Amino acid sequence: MYRATTKGVQVTVTPRFAPERSDPERGQYFWAYTVEILNLGVDTVQLRSRHWIITDALGRVQEVRGAGVVGEQPVLPPGGHFEYTSGVPLPTSTGIMEGRYSLTTTAGDSFEAEVPAFSLDVPGAARTLN
Repeated sequence: MYRATTKGVQVTVTPRFAPERSDPERGQYFWAYTVEILNLGVDTVQLRSRHWIITDALGRVQEVRGAGVVGEQPVLPPGGHFEYTSGVPLPTSTGIMEGRYSLTTTAGDSFEAEVPAFSLDVPGAARTLN
């Protein structure tokens, strides 16, 4: 489990390797990750967009940007939370993923909440990140 808190928004990520969706002989590895976003602040916030940076074991980087998460732009009142599960394919058996969410408050203030860097590793595989 990986966790970061920015301006009262706590983001927790729990990745897991998905062997049922992977084919190592073809260089296809897949991870599912569950994200919980918890509003520990005093203002209601809405998640507007995401920005992911995904790096494989050979140092190749891909960036993903888009509106919301899993097709939603959740509104989180104080104490509210939102949880979702998504996935990421890689051509290598290890990698790392990190990012940020753009949020706005009901007052119209915008900020970015850190998504902590989290490791994508096949269980038992040697970890190699360049």
